[in-house]
Amino acid sequence: MRVGVVGLRMGLYLATWCRRLGMDVVVGCDRDPDRRAEAAAQLPGITLAEDWRELLHEDLDGVVLANNFDEHAPPAIAFLDHGVHVLSESAACASVDEAQALIAAEQRSAATYSFAENYVFHPHVQLVRDAVDAGEIGRITLVEADYLHGMSPGDVTALIRDPGHWRGRIAPTAYCTHTVSPVLALTGELPTEVTAFPVDSADPRAAVVLLVRLTGGGLAVTRHGFLQGEPDSHWSWVSVRGTEGLAESVRAAGDRAWSVRVRHEAWAAAEDVAREQERTPAPLLLDGATVEPKAVGTVRVLEGFRATVEYGEPPLIPVRPAVAASLVGILGAQSLRNNSHPTPIPDLTSTP
Repeated sequence: MRVGVVGLRMGLYLATWCRRLGMDVVVGCDRDPDRRAEAAAQLPGITLAEDWRELLHEDLDGVVLANNFDEHAPPAIAFLDHGVHVLSESAACASVDEAQALIAAEQRSAATYSFAENYVFHPHVQLVRDAVDAGEIGRITLVEADYLHGMSPGDVTALIRDPGHWRGRIAPTAYCTHTVSPVLALTGELPTEVTAFPVDSADPRAAVVLLVRLTGGGLAVTRHGFLQGEPDSHWSWVSVRGTEGLAESVRAAGDRAWSVRVRHEAWAAAEDVAREQERTPAPLLLDGATVEPKAVGTVRVLEGFRATVEYGEPPLIPVRPAVAASLVGILGAQSLRNNSHPTPIPDLTSTP
């Protein structure tokens, strides 16, 4: 399987894992010569380019898009139109128009679109999903998810107020897929409405809370941005309340942050006794070595992409839920501009 990689910061990390998993990373692209030089040193034999359009002329089976957060849709559409399978990281689109164009491109292409949302496959999220799928907590009523970074005020300012960095130009709601995609995966639903609130009126860009109504009527509360006390589970925490209990990742330091607490209410148990259990994820082994927990989601995503390209398996996260998660951030920005007014999310599930 011949793979190209666009964007060689996060893309270099993904390319390294691609090679470790048996994919042939043959070409990479980045506008920054220093990143190209680093890639040349770490990925012997790779061909390097400055513009992603140069990769359209390569003999590729798939491409991994890890370029700037808000620039994924145009190359994704172009590669799909060239019959190249796409794995896109972080955001599927930056506007409703891009969302519609991406869905249309995937529909007319012989290739597939996969969303590289590794947080869906992190160990703690998978443990919660196992409890939900087994019906242990009943019908889902409320889901909460955090994606938070604890950083110094100076570091935050340098990042989100730097016009030369994509974090400096996107809306504070935009980077929401690490929270919303796990919500959609856990519930099997899609978003219908979003209301966005700044956490701190004195620093409204730093962190936001999104209230997301889902197609089944349930509610999701997601928090993301820069707040102190970030979880050790790769900045992620999830909680699912059902009609009969709760499953949530443990708020603790170190390895316990990857574990999950499951509570069954007494009234819902035959023995009329509340039961609680802390579950620890099984290690993922690769070539006899344990994959560190924060890399498990990435490995699962890349394994899924290879299975899609080589064996015709369906994408782990296809284009429509990818677009839906990204639209929450796009329409959340509109809600913020309108003083936190609830904003409907268009139903693109039947887009022709």
